[in-house]
Amino acid sequence: METLQEQQQGTEQKGVTEQIDFKMVTFSLAGKEYGIDIMKVKEISKADRFTYVPNTAPYVRGVYNLRGDIISIIDLRVMFHLPAPSKADGLMEDMIILRLDNYFIGVIVDSIDKVVGISSSSIQPPHPLFGDINIKFIKGIVENEKKLYIILDVEKILGDADDEEDESRVEVMGIPMASETEAEAESAYGGDGKSGDLGLDFLQDTLKTFSRFTVSSVNREWIRERYAEWKSQHGGSDEKAQLKSPEDAQKFLEDFYSPCTGRLWNKDYADAMASILPDGRKGNLTAWNPGCGKGYETYSLAAALRAKNPEAVIKIWANDSDLLSISTAPNLVFNDNEIPEYLDAYMQETKNGKQLNEGIRKQILFEYHDVLHSNPFPEVDLIMARDLISFMSKNDQNRLMSEFLEKLKPGGLLFLGAHERINDPEWDMVEASGLVAYRKKNG
Repeated sequence: METLQEQQQGTEQKGVTEQIDFKMVTFSLAGKEYGIDIMKVKEISKADRFTYVPNTAPYVRGVYNLRGDIISIIDLRVMFHLPAPSKADGLMEDMIILRLDNYFIGVIVDSIDKVVGISSSSIQPPHPLFGDINIKFIKGIVENEKKLYIILDVEKILGDADDEEDESRVEVMGIPMASETEAEAESAYGGDGKSGDLGLDFLQDTLKTFSRFTVSSVNREWIRERYAEWKSQHGGSDEKAQLKSPEDAQKFLEDFYSPCTGRLWNKDYADAMASILPDGRKGNLTAWNPGCGKGYETYSLAAALRAKNPEAVIKIWANDSDLLSISTAPNLVFNDNEIPEYLDAYMQETKNGKQLNEGIRKQILFEYHDVLHSNPFPEVDLIMARDLISFMSKNDQNRLMSEFLEKLKPGGLLFLGAHERINDPEWDMVEASGLVAYRKKNG
């Protein structure tokens, strides 16, 4: 985040550090710069196709399916009678998904810039000279890095009226709005996520906006350690440590992901897993791998289970909501340099490269599926869900952990990400070879 340069210089002369206590997502409309309070922003997105809804105002572009939630889409340019450049078919529109009271709504803008942090004391009252928008919809004006930002009051523009309906506000009656399901209920996995450290709290909000990463008790310990490291790398300043783009968020999270993400497990990691996985089973051995992606993790798990349980009948349900990834998983092929030596015994040659042999592939059922929907398969012995729940809302984290508890057999094992932890009396922690798993208690 950056403060106002002129005010910063002035405060430095007085030996005072200006407090950064307001963050906004900035964007442009018709060549002017605008901002929206980041606390009202669920995420930023791009889209090119909206479902038309008849008999609505011209600024209503239609509705959009946001991972199962149907939300209304408003074109702010049309709503405020600003130029709206036409885009060729297939080109994506910049869109901000807003969280308003009890529903979500999307707004289309010319372009999204970055997240800017300021001191709320530097916000000036709105003035008719600024912007082409009715002054009643402007929260204030602020200068940052020689740019003038018009801060919009999205509650007044798009929110529900408490009194008589204002004819000048946006009407989207008759269009479904996704309800706000993130009650942020306190639980073993949720919690309010706030640390009391303003810089860290701002960063948590930005992670959610840019990467859908939700800070909760599952990952809070890692977030605190990572933020301290990140802050040190950025001059020890909360201001300089703030994330300003999706690229910043990805850089911040690059060390969060578990070992061997997006590739076959190397021998060291496979050996560490083998020290915890079920051993010497006969009969049926079942596993669930939600969020399996392209299948690297699933194939690695299948080979590891086969090596430890040569007489077992192994079945793995692997699913993902990314249609492209899950479609390629059953026929995934590898180059020689992608295959750890310990897996050579399980490989077979094909005309396009090497594949896991038929015996391993028959153990796996890949399916396109959203893990938050009904999971109809029977109880399993093992769940492999690395780095999955951190990218869900707190309510969804709670729902999925309850689902894991229901789907695991007593004594079954749950594997979360390398930096995800749970503290719940229903689970016992299992540690071996530097890895952590959770065993469901009996009875």
